[in-house]
Amino acid sequence: MKLPGSPALVLLASLTAGCGSLATSPSWVGGGMAVTAPERIAAEEARETRERRILASQPSQIGAKHLLIMHDDSTSKPPGLQRTRAQALARAKEALLKIRGGTPFDEVVKQYTDEPGGVERAGDLGVFDRGTMVKPFADAAFALKIGEVSEVVETKYGFHIIRRTE
Repeated sequence: MKLPGSPALVLLASLTAGCGSLATSPSWVGGGMAVTAPERIAAEEARETRERRILASQPSQIGAKHLLIMHDDSTSKPPGLQRTRAQALARAKEALLKIRGGTPFDEVVKQYTDEPGGVERAGDLGVFDRGTMVKPFADAAFALKIGEVSEVVETKYGFHIIRRTE
């Protein structure tokens, strides 16, 4: 059988002659986009609803102190600081153990923080709203009760330990 038209059209016609649809998967794959897209959308909507509920239950502003332990890949790292990520994490865990062991937060800040000006302020960040801080920090800080101390929290700046003050 001879098909009319250019060789490219002939090739295209012969390749797509048996193809029903390019947007769906074969039945043996277990469903195509029509099956998985609604599940993904429902999961995303559920996650967003949970996040909205959490945010609604938290105050709009809090006060906190923190200490920051930086490493070689930290954003805004002071020029002389040389520490691997693993060393920084170990140092942060050591500081947290001291806090949990009863050493006053301000003393641990003075001994451990790498934040410029952090020692002079005793790590005090004052009162801030959620959007002021990077997301991992804000999520951890706003989840704390007054007086509570966080676990080690990693951001692009390094490892933080946060104490909510108000």
